[in-house]
Amino acid sequence: MIQNRWVSLLSLSAMGVSALAGCERTPPPVAEPVAAPEAQKLPAPKPMTPEQLAHFFKPLPRRKDAPPPPQDTEAQVALGRMLYFEPRLSKNHDVSCNTCHGLTTFGVDNKALSDGHKGLKGTRNSPTVYNAAGHIAQFWDGRADTLEAQATGPILNPVEMAMPDEKRVVATLTSIPEYTKRFREAFPGEKKPVTMANAARAIAAFERKLVTTSRFDAFVGGKHDALSEQEQRGLQLFATTGCTTCHNGPAVGGTSFQKLGLIEDYPGLKDAGRFDATKNEDDRGKFRVPTLLNVDKTGPYLHDGSVVELPRMVRLMAKHQLARTLTDAEVDDLVAFLKSLTGELPPAELIAPPELPPSTAKTPKPDPS
Repeated sequence: MIQNRWVSLLSLSAMGVSALAGCERTPPPVAEPVAAPEAQKLPAPKPMTPEQLAHFFKPLPRRKDAPPPPQDTEAQVALGRMLYFEPRLSKNHDVSCNTCHGLTTFGVDNKALSDGHKGLKGTRNSPTVYNAAGHIAQFWDGRADTLEAQATGPILNPVEMAMPDEKRVVATLTSIPEYTKRFREAFPGEKKPVTMANAARAIAAFERKLVTTSRFDAFVGGKHDALSEQEQRGLQLFATTGCTTCHNGPAVGGTSFQKLGLIEDYPGLKDAGRFDATKNEDDRGKFRVPTLLNVDKTGPYLHDGSVVELPRMVRLMAKHQLARTLTDAEVDDLVAFLKSLTGELPPAELIAPPELPPSTAKTPKPDPS
């Protein structure tokens, strides 16, 4: 009987189940999974070698039909850094990209739902901007294919930065001589370089620099003593239970979309997820699988920020995505492994707020309406 149950669980792992998903309105309370008694613990599969484990997190070969990666210049990155911290890209001059995606707090604000224009809140949690360049798409529903496409969304969103239109954005930037100079340097040869598209291009160039490196990266690179014995046990469990089916690649996630509650329905789920972007009924309840890099620092978790504690998140995902009830010891090992994914932030000269140029008489005034 136990053998049949073990075979069944391995079959579930092979189907493509995810482990940890992560962004807008707080749902009803979720029942807390109870740890399984030690006596019911299933026999452990044969351990994988470090080389086998590292294989899950190697980058995939580049597709022959994939577009070439953008060739960002230093001028574009420098401009993008300024625009990332620029509150005058919001209607009331009080919200910037960094407001919800704080670069000194691992790319998040650690709130379930972020505060936007007039203190309004959206319905999804703000995901980390670190390592986002490696994602299959941006936003929880994947409605933006690229960082460039994502960058314009919050600026014009009435709940976030609330700029009324592109015309207001361009008028603000062109009213500041330092920005017109910076745009000419970043996009030489263009007759009118100050555009919404170029602003997004510069912000994306800056965001591609926002990567973190952890002890886990050293492990994947061949330094197999970079992880402690407990962290390696957690990594073994992470792989053998099927978590790596969705949380794989260099960002330990971000490469696919997955249904929340794949095996057992997730209680209180009302967000349609990717269906909002595609209108495909098969996408209802699916979300972009989040990166687990720095996951210990980027709570609260899930698309709605409804789960605060990482151990509870691990139990819930095991239950609803893998039909697995974890023991306390297994949760401890998995959490230890996940904490090893916390990396070093980029140097201060990249992520500290830059000095921004002053407004002029032509700069549109803050509008609290």
